[in-house]
Amino acid sequence: MTEYIYDALNDEGSHLRGRLEADSEDAVRAALLERGLMAVKISPASSPWRRALLRVRQLRGVPLKEVILFSKQFRTLFNAGVSLPELLRILQNQTENVRLREAVADISLQVSEGQSLHSGFFRHADIFPPLYCNMIRAGESSGSLGDVLDRLTYIMGHEDKVARQIASALRYPKMVCVAIAGAFLILLNMVVPQFASIFRSARLELPLPTRAAIWLNEAMSEYWWLCLGVVAGVWLGLRWWRSTETGRLFFDALFLRLPIVGPVVRKAMLARFAAIFSILQRSGISMLDSIDILAGTLNNAAVSREFVKVKEKLAAGQGLAEPLRFVRYFSPLAINMIAVGESTGSMDSMMDELARHYDEEVEFAVEGMTEAIGPLLLLGLGVVVLFFALAIFMPMWDMAQLATRM
Repeated sequence: MTEYIYDALNDEGSHLRGRLEADSEDAVRAALLERGLMAVKISPASSPWRRALLRVRQLRGVPLKEVILFSKQFRTLFNAGVSLPELLRILQNQTENVRLREAVADISLQVSEGQSLHSGFFRHADIFPPLYCNMIRAGESSGSLGDVLDRLTYIMGHEDKVARQIASALRYPKMVCVAIAGAFLILLNMVVPQFASIFRSARLELPLPTRAAIWLNEAMSEYWWLCLGVVAGVWLGLRWWRSTETGRLFFDALFLRLPIVGPVVRKAMLARFAAIFSILQRSGISMLDSIDILAGTLNNAAVSREFVKVKEKLAAGQGLAEPLRFVRYFSPLAINMIAVGESTGSMDSMMDELARHYDEEVEFAVEGMTEAIGPLLLLGLGVVVLFFALAIFMPMWDMAQLATRM
């Protein structure tokens, strides 16, 4: 626990200062919000060099949780009736992340010069995604910025929760894979050479697993630099290809089709589509503009390419459900609910129901993925153990038989 000094505003706009012990500055802000206080400035009651180190680390980027917290604070101040220039000034002063603070300062400058709020957000698309900027524009033009901020904080918080669930489910498999790879390398470089010299001195005809183990050991011992170069080259090549349009399309389509990971990715994509589409419809954004925004916010090039065709059919006068029937990644349930929403004029409520349904489906799919990965890891571990068992014990068995004959 660290002690923090805070400066906050209450509902009446009065400044309050105090000290609070918490695990992080985010925890301090959350605790103040629960008390009905809006944090203006938070600083740890620690040495200056530690705070400087924290700021250097924050230069690397703006985590999603900080954008979510910024949005909650924006919403609280806006709903409290604080003027936009004063609101941005307060947010600038209390934001600890360097990049986010500089972005807020630039947005404040744009607003003070007479520019619209959403144009300031569009200038920082590396921090605020297209959905965020377009929603700010919709809320600003319709006069419902407070409601839009409520929906934005909900969708971002929900996506952060899903991402943490998936990361948590994959943490154990990653650790096991690293352990298996480490055990393989240790056995290959420390155990195999000891037995290889014994087998050579016995002048036995070595079985295939033993020859393969000895060859791998010699390759890693004598050509380790080449092995590292090949691995690094393949990794860098894949990263470069992944950054190209063709490579991104290939990998995004691959993730949607994988037998274990694919269902999780597809259901998470459908939940994201339904939640964002519902927000866009409530905000008064047209269907064509909504499809454009969704194509840029689903984070999947394969689905975005399909949405280009959907938009063309929408522009030709067709509804949304019929073109989506030809998008291979959409389930019949999603298409049928969209069709019902179109026919009854309740698209936003139907999308809310669809989002809630697939939220639950994602949780079940993540649990299923975790259960399915476990046996695969055991199988991989068994293959490694079997390989070294055959490589070591088969020649020893031949040596034992040779000794009994003599």
